Amino acid sequence: MHSILARVREEALPIARQGKTADYIPALSSADPAALGLALFDAQGAMHSCGEAERRFSIQSISKVLALAYVMSELGEAAVFSRVGKEPSGDPFNSIIRLETSAKRRPFNPFINAGAIVVSSLMPGADASERNEGFIAFVRRLAHNPGLAMDEAVFLSERESAARNRSIAWFLKELKLIEGEVDDCLDGYFMQCALSMNAVELSRIGAALAMDGIDPSTGQRALSARASRVIKSLMVTCGMYDGSGEFAVDVGIPAKSGVGGGILAAVRDRYGIGVYGPALDERGNSIAGIEALKRLSGALDLRVL
Repeated sequence: MHSILARVREEALPIARQGKTADYIPALSSADPAALGLALFDAQGAMHSCGEAERRFSIQSISKVLALAYVMSELGEAAVFSRVGKEPSGDPFNSIIRLETSAKRRPFNPFINAGAIVVSSLMPGADASERNEGFIAFVRRLAHNPGLAMDEAVFLSERESAARNRSIAWFLKELKLIEGEVDDCLDGYFMQCALSMNAVELSRIGAALAMDGIDPSTGQRALSARASRVIKSLMVTCGMYDGSGEFAVDVGIPAKSGVGGGILAAVRDRYGIGVYGPALDERGNSIAGIEALKRLSGALDLRVL
């Protein structure tokens, strides 16, 4: 398996030159665009990795998967989907236009920024710090790392460059989809996005999703089967921003990306996959990471669609 991962990484790495790191969040712009790490956690609990798989980075929009899992586990499915839809938008992740033009006047899904801000605001806790403490404790259990923490520099950078997200949040407030103070809701959202992880940890979480909520390293249930299936379905339709359809055709597995360069993927009953490659394409997805997953899907016959 290591030789397959190493070959895939070598073949995918040159395409990183066609991408660039996220510069609209200043703290992300300094990442090494030539980095590429792959990690695969299998159904028997074995880890396989290569490249920069243990390099830490802020997970950004991958946190939307984890926040959805957390809120569903704490409050139930109806609490989320009474305020957020389950449909792909076809728009960029930070678009605001559908909130104003759609008849339902709510975010299309939990994986665009508008939907994720709503989900984040639903976390239990009196303020952003308390909500984030509960969220990180939840992710620590999934990742088997009690030391997971927020990257303070990324949090501050994101908060200081958040004009678009502030516009979205104030519109959500007008629509009565978030409660409490807008700045506090946004701080909680920025904190979850700034959570620092690596591809190895992402692959462990992906494996639990792949096994419908059973952690293959312990045999214990980490997530409900229903939550796992809802999340994977949304990953297929909405997980790769407005490139989700193309990714489904080319790779054929549930996945969620983040502008920090990460990708979390789950192959039913087989593997969890974590990827780190901070050079992004025009949609905000890891350009070398997608290429690696295309090649890995072909090499291991991963397609589930």
